[in-house]
Amino acid sequence: MIYSKSSEYGIQAMIYLAEHRDKEKIMVSQIAEDYNIPVHFLAKLVQTLVKHHLVKSFRGRSGGLKLNKPARDIRVIDIVYAIDGPPSENDMCVIGLDECNDNVPCPLHNNWKIIKENIRVLLGHENLEHLAKEVIRKRQLLGEVS
Repeated sequence: MIYSKSSEYGIQAMIYLAEHRDKEKIMVSQIAEDYNIPVHFLAKLVQTLVKHHLVKSFRGRSGGLKLNKPARDIRVIDIVYAIDGPPSENDMCVIGLDECNDNVPCPLHNNWKIIKENIRVLLGHENLEHLAKEVIRKRQLLGEVS
């Protein structure tokens, strides 16, 4: 896996907020229901996203969530790093060996290193505005109402 299930949920929540940016505020429970994410788990993830200034949280009767900046200015890698942290200098071996680096490579090290870099570049270029538009387009193709 490239990033954690927590990051996956965080990305889904952020795309949801980008999709519904025309609404005043979105409740955590609504996102959790629509994406089938445990609400308490998502609430904890949202706290992390707030701490990293990606989301604004409003309390009270008319509370909810909003993106903290325009969707086009939030990249997927920002969400992954907020939740999972930046990648470790000593990444784990893709096939589970105890030591794997440029000096002591596993059989997949050189290819996996290129793939990881390509994924990092991809996540660094993808922004929420584009992803939200694509999710809406996908739902239209599937005949779902957004």
